[in-house]
Amino acid sequence: MNRNYQKELEKIIEKNKAENKVPSLFLHSCCAPCSSYVLEYLSQYFEITDFFYNPNISPKEEYEKRTEEMKRLIEEMPFVHKPKFVEGEYCPEDFFKMAKGLEDVPEGGERCFQCFRMRMEEAARLAAEGGYDYFTTTLTISPLKNAQKINEIGEELAEIYDVKHLPSDFKKKNGYKRSTELSKEYQLYRQDYCGCVFSKKEREEQKKKSCI
Repeated sequence: MNRNYQKELEKIIEKNKAENKVPSLFLHSCCAPCSSYVLEYLSQYFEITDFFYNPNISPKEEYEKRTEEMKRLIEEMPFVHKPKFVEGEYCPEDFFKMAKGLEDVPEGGERCFQCFRMRMEEAARLAAEGGYDYFTTTLTISPLKNAQKINEIGEELAEIYDVKHLPSDFKKKNGYKRSTELSKEYQLYRQDYCGCVFSKKEREEQKKKSCI
């Protein structure tokens, strides 16, 4: 049976509201456009630390551009509870080591699942170390990403690191649509590939085919 992760999230929010709690959340962010709606939504109910950890992004100039956009978004957007920004270590070698043997796997396959896990695991580890109430990721905002798999990874990591995973399917309730609206409103740099060299190559091949 398919789970409705958005409804599960709403139940958690309602329970915390009923108890007058504003829990702490360690939120892994992949980029500013995807994070815009997620931060707007969750900052009403959580004290958020926005964790930008994406060693998959290449080249370095692209990584730096996305980092700065994330910082700018947090500074410029109004929030009920203003998020705190934390940048993770940028070590592309970690990503390439993880992706070894999976270079030719199509986008959306096992390489992506391992990449999700690598980034979410660092978030879970730091959330546990910091005594946060929850951790989660913005990745489920994308219609191109497997929300069920992302939540399964989160739940597995919650068991390993003994920190609660916040379920999500942020694309629901027009979440993705709202993220595109906020991207236009704040004139966010919106890249056309996920971030890694493999996704960029696949995107460029798709562009070439569309021009034929």
